Amino acid sequence: MKIRKFTKLDSVPLAKLFYGTIHTVNRSDYAPNQLKAWAPEERDMSDWEKSFENKWVFVACDEFVIAGFGELEPDGHIDRFYISKDFIALGVGRKIYDELEDAALNLGLDKLFVEASITARPFFEKMGFVLLKEQVVSLRGVNFINYAMEKDISGRK
Repeated sequence: MKIRKFTKLDSVPLAKLFYGTIHTVNRSDYAPNQLKAWAPEERDMSDWEKSFENKWVFVACDEFVIAGFGELEPDGHIDRFYISKDFIALGVGRKIYDELEDAALNLGLDKLFVEASITARPFFEKMGFVLLKEQVVSLRGVNFINYAMEKDISGRK
């Protein structure tokens, strides 16, 4: 498994991974209408491609297959973090997370924060994040439960 930085050529495969992960891995925790709102079948690819700008994005590859990706924003926010259904529980998430945390440390950040899905919450807890609060968020007119979480990384400097 190799972790590398995002390139524009990754946009389409990451859109497919995003959609596929949400509609398979997350379906045990969210209703069909929530999955549709979260990851609609039709996507504006120009907006999707732009959404990777000004972030540190790491992509996990197994040979030529993309296994997952994670994004870090300059303020320490972990935005999208998705692992392909075929690579769940194989250490891919840990490897991507380690790259994100190293990038945050290189930026001089003291903490990371995330809004974790019901499905992702246990992973982030394993990575040392603490729960701040459960929250209800709305996307495309549909409400979702997620969890505001953070991790103090100042001790790793």
